[in-house]
Amino acid sequence: MKIFEIPIRVRYEETDAMGVVYYANYLVWFEVARTEFLRSAGFSYRRMEEEGYRLMVVEASCKYESPCRYDDLVTIQAGLSGIRNTSLSFDYKVLLDGKVAATGKTAHVFTDASTKPVRMPQEFKREITSLASA
Repeated sequence: MKIFEIPIRVRYEETDAMGVVYYANYLVWFEVARTEFLRSAGFSYRRMEEEGYRLMVVEASCKYESPCRYDDLVTIQAGLSGIRNTSLSFDYKVLLDGKVAATGKTAHVFTDASTKPVRMPQEFKREITSLASA
């Protein structure tokens, strides 16, 4: 499985009153890493939506190991963990100073514009499958 990495500098707005990254921001970081990971294989959310498809999140989880704080430089890793005819799944790691600060997973279903589940278009499947074999 190919792993995609993207560095993110923790912004002040991402922290809570205790000075640590607010828990929901990890899911935002997962989205950033996932989107860039897919883009690296030629998969474009914009093109997919222009063609009438959506990739809906149907499940998300995050396990927090240690806190990240304002101005920390974290690395978000994303990897494609599953490809099916109508769905994709991803695994994530948040690294701080080379150590795991959090892990997570998301599951996604392809739908049409009305949110009805559909088969993944073959062109998108080819692009995404290239990630798994890279």
